[in-house]
Amino acid sequence: MKYLDDHPNVLWWASEELFIPYKSPVDQKVHRYFPDFIAKVKQPDGKEKTLVIEVKPFKQTQKPVQKRKTQKFIQEAATYAINQEKWRAADLFCKEHGWQFKIITEKDLGL
Repeated sequence: MKYLDDHPNVLWWASEELFIPYKSPVDQKVHRYFPDFIAKVKQPDGKEKTLVIEVKPFKQTQKPVQKRKTQKFIQEAATYAINQEKWRAADLFCKEHGWQFKIITEKDLGL
């Protein structure tokens, strides 16, 4: 948030103001996904671009590795499947609006 506030090329931003419908692969119901941020930025060529940004731990962006079928693995697999569907819906929504969807992890932030 501080980066968005301080960067001179960020024209405006909002947190969890946009919702995108998606169908959960777990319960097959339509839910509303609220990405972490939406921002309009000025690019080096002077054009404006709208970004929809999700911030997640890197581990949650990776398919869980099954060692044993534990309750923890089942939960991680469900979270991964839901996130994948949210992100697929967000990417499609953004493409339809001429925007860009981006997932940022601690690796992108240099942490």
